[in-house]
Amino acid sequence: MITALVAVLIGLVVLVWSADKFVLGAAATARRLGMSPLLVGLTIVSIGTSAPELFVSAVATLDGAGNLAIGNALGSNITNIGLVLGITALVSPIPLKKKLLRKELPLLLLVSILAGLTLADLELSYIDSILLLAGLVAAMYILFQESDDSGESLVDEDEAAAIESLSTKMAVFWLLLGLVCLMISSKALVWGATEIARSFGISDLMIGLTIVAIGTSLPELAASVASALKGHHDIAIGNVIGSNIFNLLAVMPVPGLIATVAVEPMALYRDLPVMLALTLALLVLFILNRRSGVMGRFSGSLLGLGYLGYLTTLFMMTSNG
Repeated sequence: MITALVAVLIGLVVLVWSADKFVLGAAATARRLGMSPLLVGLTIVSIGTSAPELFVSAVATLDGAGNLAIGNALGSNITNIGLVLGITALVSPIPLKKKLLRKELPLLLLVSILAGLTLADLELSYIDSILLLAGLVAAMYILFQESDDSGESLVDEDEAAAIESLSTKMAVFWLLLGLVCLMISSKALVWGATEIARSFGISDLMIGLTIVAIGTSLPELAASVASALKGHHDIAIGNVIGSNIFNLLAVMPVPGLIATVAVEPMALYRDLPVMLALTLALLVLFILNRRSGVMGRFSGSLLGLGYLGYLTTLFMMTSNG
């Protein structure tokens, strides 16, 4: 048990660190190969925020813990809205941009519904995964059109400067080192988490929804709070919305591409509705705060309390089970 706990803690720390280095190296390498800053931000940096979830899902599925991977995707989205945005709004009120209400938030809601439909038969199959990946291509096109129209950067100044200043040799070094560390730390995290689950009689889904989801959402939490403190609030909320879209369209398909996964019923009847409810709540809060133009501490408190209530429900169900 102690070994498993150490594996989870070290795995999470290395996972977060290596994801950051992997994204930095990949983005800088792409720039050296001639990719535009806009395209780097839209693809590598945006998808890179879901790198921890992506690697953990792949390793979990290969280890026969497909429901941990599904729980990771759903749980990360719940954590991103309830915990990450909740804390960010408590740190500093988040200015709301109209373009988020026009495209990004409705797109996230549609993607969430699509994810629910693929799980409706309590199976995640190869066909389901292909449908989600097709949705990813469509979402990328829509987001690229929006970004191209606005002309806005998708990364903050510090991150953009780090990408531009990195030499080709160092970019490739961080890319490869980050990739290796991501694979090793993902393996350690999944092994430790599944061992803890077996010791306490907890399902893989529950571990994916809690320990793994919170751990793999740490990059979004750190990036969003840091952006808010720097005054880059639009990047903070954009990170969360973008990450949630990629979690459902790029991370959740991974188990189905490897093998058909029998989905635990609670993922469909409990966790998916909570994810949809929080996504709708974010949309409603956006509309209600449209006149003031900011999502303040009261809204952040509501999101945070919603997430705390969800966690409490999970632990009560576990203890009663």
